[in-house]
Amino acid sequence: MAPALVLIALILVLTAGWDAFISPELRITGKFFTARNLGNIFRQQSEYGLLAVGMTFVILAAGIDLSVGSLLAFSSVLAATMIDKHPLSGPAYALLVIGVGLAGASLLGAANGLLVVRGRLQPFIATLAMMSIARGFAFLWTGGRGIDLIGDEPKLFELLGSNLGPVPAPAILFLASVAVSLVILHRTRLGRFVYAIGSNEPAARLSGVPVGKVKIMVYTICGFLSGLAAMTYTARNYAGRPDDGIGFELDAIAAVVIGGTNLMGGRGGVGGTLIGALIIGVLNNVLGIRGVDPNLQRVLKGAIIIAAVLLQRERKRT
Repeated sequence: MAPALVLIALILVLTAGWDAFISPELRITGKFFTARNLGNIFRQQSEYGLLAVGMTFVILAAGIDLSVGSLLAFSSVLAATMIDKHPLSGPAYALLVIGVGLAGASLLGAANGLLVVRGRLQPFIATLAMMSIARGFAFLWTGGRGIDLIGDEPKLFELLGSNLGPVPAPAILFLASVAVSLVILHRTRLGRFVYAIGSNEPAARLSGVPVGKVKIMVYTICGFLSGLAAMTYTARNYAGRPDDGIGFELDAIAAVVIGGTNLMGGRGGVGGTLIGALIIGVLNNVLGIRGVDPNLQRVLKGAIIIAAVLLQRERKRT
């Protein structure tokens, strides 16, 4: 509830702004509340949002995943290479490309889980290593060069980055991932196990929860959603580049934290993550319309993250 109120307040203050009370012509409400601009916010935040939904699973289980941006790049160049080397246009081949891209990211996500469970590495260390490994594979695969796909994308694959009517397809996938994740987390045993592990792992283990399997599963889900984000990102930009996704993990973590999920695990959910992603999107969009320096935007984003964590701590204390 609190993140939703923050989003509403943010929209009201930033679109009107204190300067608007002095000079009404400075209001940007007319520029903000347009179908095109709102669609742009969802489109621009969709990849971050998909990464954030996967990150929510991991953080709820008291983990962290720093590799999602690199997994996006790896999956993106994997799919782009298939399209570039074999520019077939049939729907079957497009589905094969998407399947390979999703499988590649899911396997690396599962590898993260195995490193944490079987290798007994701290999630921070395991995913930090995977961040380097996946990025290295992407550069080795392409020789450090981007792959341009303009004119080569199969029609079905191209749909992932286009609009379905007035709604961007990436936004539909993002909202669908939120809906499916809500069902998983609140209506299935896997979801109950995730919350149990994040709340108290030793107690969950003693209660018969298969902790290792659940942890591998949440990292695999995170990898899968990184691959899905990669598919929409590649289709939208008509290219796959090994340096794509740098810093995306920070935006994903920010959306989760701002949405109210506890970094120590066990509290929160994807509903808050949706609001957190929109808060970041609205902030970036409005400040961009107002011509605010992008570097100052980063400062404000960092300040919001700090405020969100401090608020969580205060709520837990009281």
